[in-house]
Amino acid sequence: MTLTLKIWRQKGPDAPGRFVTYEAGDVSPDMSFLEMLDMLNQDLIKKGEEPVAFENDCREGICGACSVMINGQAHGSKRGITACQLHMRLFNNGDTVTIEPWRAKAFPVIKDLVVDRSALDRVMQAGGFVSVRTGAVPDANAVPVPKENADKAMDAAACIGCGACVAACKNASAMLFLGAKVSQYALLPQGHPERTRRVLAMVEAADKEGFGNCTNTSECEAACPKEISVTHIARLNRELLRAALRA
Repeated sequence: MTLTLKIWRQKGPDAPGRFVTYEAGDVSPDMSFLEMLDMLNQDLIKKGEEPVAFENDCREGICGACSVMINGQAHGSKRGITACQLHMRLFNNGDTVTIEPWRAKAFPVIKDLVVDRSALDRVMQAGGFVSVRTGAVPDANAVPVPKENADKAMDAAACIGCGACVAACKNASAMLFLGAKVSQYALLPQGHPERTRRVLAMVEAADKEGFGNCTNTSECEAACPKEISVTHIARLNRELLRAALRA
């Protein structure tokens, strides 16, 4: 099939950007979205043009490096997957596909579709480490954890930090990311010694990075490739209130 691609091109962080239109022919329905971009780049290189810069790594939906907006939706129209898992069979011959980088103050564009998401790393760094020695696998059974809490902590730990929640939010809020990272420790006894300090430090770091506030539209949950629930935002708010009263 043949597609019309409208791709954001920007030479650098301070350079002006614009959409450039390309025609992608011979696109197989069995290709992944990234393979389609690979094919486009091969054609551009053959023509002596600069290929489109986009980030990718595992191409298995694990790392989230492939994060882009596709037709206005983070990771594309199919829920619960990353852009690398999106297949071209979801598009029709003759479609126009618009591809953009994440749009958020905290994620400045580096080049074309690549943005700097290190703000999320700095928020994680502010959370610090877990001081309780968890030991080897048999030792884990020495600290009983209710199954409900263990399941919720595992769900929260599925967050890959791709930033789709921020890109989908009209306020560029990172509350779903924060909620997942705070919840995965707050639900487990091993995370309790630093519980108060951790939530205060992470929320302060997120504010400094320029992330916005949550207004409960739940776009973040809809865009999350790991389908992290907004209930973790409610837990984050409870943890923050608890910490503020104890501080």
